[in-house]
Formats: sequence, structure tokens, C-alpha cells
Amino acid sequence: MSLRYGTPNAIPDPQLWQWFSAVDTDRSGAISVTELQAALVNGFDLDTVKMLMSIFDTDRSGTIGFNEFSGLWKYIQDWQNVFRHFDRDRSGSIDGAELSEALRSFGYNLSPALLSLLEQKYASGPSDRYGPHLASRSIASVDTDRDGWVQMNYEQFMKIVLSAP
Repeated sequence: MSLRYGTPNAIPDPQLWQWFSAVDTDRSGAISVTELQAALVNGFDLDTVKMLMSIFDTDRSGTIGFNEFSGLWKYIQDWQNVFRHFDRDRSGSIDGAELSEALRSFGYNLSPALLSLLEQKYASGPSDRYGPHLASRSIASVDTDRDGWVQMNYEQFMKIVLSAP
């Protein structure tokens, strides 16, 4: 067994090793972005998978070995548990009331209007129509004196961001 896995003498969790091996389809001993994306059954977009890789690729190799995969697995399990906690009706999705409760418990007291924008923005799949230029244009519209500076509160900022396509 390779030292890349970080377990030269023993495999700490045989089930986790089996899952790692199943995701490592090219048998390289490490998981690439494309292997991870293919393995994530909830249809994570490529940017999300790359973000997860950047968090857990602690040796900056561009792939994740077994120990890094173990951290990723725990992270995903923890978020699944948070999701299950707030999915009160066990529907498999978070509705507006459940989202409001979850955000409040994390310290975000958002207005009903902002919560509605969140639902509209993320209830459907990701959009490829969003880009920094659209957000910049939306924020520029608030710069009424055209001096390059705007002052707004968090709620105003989030409304602009969430209203952009």
C-alpha cells in the first residue's frame, strides 16, 4: 500500500477504504476532480466539486488521497446531519420555513423578502447566466452619483446579489 494513503500499516476504516477505492476509478491511489464529481450522486456542479477539492487537498497535489478523502467524507456527513436536522418534514428538501429556521439558528435573521429571493434563486438548478459583470452592473445602479462608491446594508447587498440572474 502506498504512503500516499497515509496508512502504511493498517486501514482505519475498511468501509471508508472501500468507498475511496470505488471513487478512485483509475486506480491511481488518489481521487481527481472528475472522479469526485462522478461519485457525488446529488449532481454537484464542477465549481462546487473544485471548491471541495481545494478545501481537502491539503498537500496541494490537485487530487485527494485516502486521509484527505476521510476528511471530506466527515465534512459531507456532518452537513448531511445538519440538513436532516432542519428537514423537519423529512421531505428530502428544505422549504422556506425550514430554511428560515436554519438560518436563524446560524445567526442570520433575514427578512421574509430576502428569504423569498433565496428560495427563488436556489430552488432551481444553478444558472450559467450569472457572472461578476452582472453583479457589478447591479451594484453600479446603486451608485447614483457615479463616484465608484456605494453604501448599503447587508440586506440591500444580498437583495442585489440574489436578484441578479
